[in-house]
Amino acid sequence: MWTSLNGLVGLSYRLSGRIDPTEFVRGKRQSHIMRTIASQFTYLCRRKPGNVRSRNFSSGGANDERSIEEDAERKVGWLLKLIFAGTATAVGYQFFPYMGDNLLQQSVSLLHVKDPLFKRMGASRLARFAIDDERRMKVVEFGGAQELINMLGGAKDDRTRKEALRALVALAYSEEAVAALHHAGALSVVESTPDSSEYADIEKYKVHLLRRFHYYTMIHLEK
Repeated sequence: MWTSLNGLVGLSYRLSGRIDPTEFVRGKRQSHIMRTIASQFTYLCRRKPGNVRSRNFSSGGANDERSIEEDAERKVGWLLKLIFAGTATAVGYQFFPYMGDNLLQQSVSLLHVKDPLFKRMGASRLARFAIDDERRMKVVEFGGAQELINMLGGAKDDRTRKEALRALVALAYSEEAVAALHHAGALSVVESTPDSSEYADIEKYKVHLLRRFHYYTMIHLEK
């Protein structure tokens, strides 16, 4: 029996590794997976020498097979629920992390990765973290402001530009952060960022940032 269960667990992990976590969370393929595992469970049960159902298998095999699969499907339900819960936790951690110093550094590090998906994840985390002046300046201190500017300047697609601009807007609510962004050359990078017909937020973020930079420049020219 333990051999059968081990084979079942192995199958569940192989299946879970082939499926997109977002589809796991949405449950679009749950029924297919459960029936596949149930079929495997049925096969394992038939192989066991002393299995009662195997001895009584006869011309009514179709009904018995369906009954076994349904029974197996119920029994492996708890295993699939654990897998779904673990996947949901992992996905939730990516989108709603607790932002301590270590995770802040990790978020900034994501901006160094070449893959734009990881860059967007890092920028999204920083945007959620920058909710007050103290945290905004912490992002600046960890090098996040400069990396966001680099991300915006090197972005090849509108989605990546949008996330970089959104994070920069979150930082720009702090006067000190605006000064740091201005000195890092953010003004010219924002001005050269193309608008997007698909993402209207890009233009909105650009307008907000340019106003902040122009206001900062006017204040310092008066001084």
